[in-house]
Amino acid sequence: METQKATFGAGCFWGVEETFRNLKGVLGTAVGYAGGTKDNPSYEDVCTDRTGHAEVVDVDFNPAEISYEQLLEVFWSNHNPTTLNRQGPDVGTQYRSAIFYHSAEQKAAAEAAKERLQNSGRFPRPIVTVIEPASKFWRAEEYHQQYLKKRGQTHCAV
Repeated sequence: METQKATFGAGCFWGVEETFRNLKGVLGTAVGYAGGTKDNPSYEDVCTDRTGHAEVVDVDFNPAEISYEQLLEVFWSNHNPTTLNRQGPDVGTQYRSAIFYHSAEQKAAAEAAKERLQNSGRFPRPIVTVIEPASKFWRAEEYHQQYLKKRGQTHCAV
């Protein structure tokens, strides 16, 4: 079985992970940090908003069961891609809307999806999602992994 990886930042990683973890064709998820400058950052480091990292979810998926384009649709549908460095009450660059691509095909698909969505009129404001090459993924502390599942929750209360 061929597997691929996708990495998304869409605010606090707890709810984002839960959304992707439950999709048919997703083989595994991990929350962590990407896109920053500090090696092996901790949650406390990232929360200072000085490391440049985004809270992200690394998604391992089987493209025979779920396509990258389908993952992108879930990404766009489960956060507000027009708020710069913010999702709901969470503010800071670590909460930015971001797609970290792992191949030229993923980059092209993400850029095309962003353009289609922007042109659709679904959002009245510009989409601020950044699309960047995947950088080193730093796995978050174990207590963050499947945080909502461990607590019997399906989403974060706002």
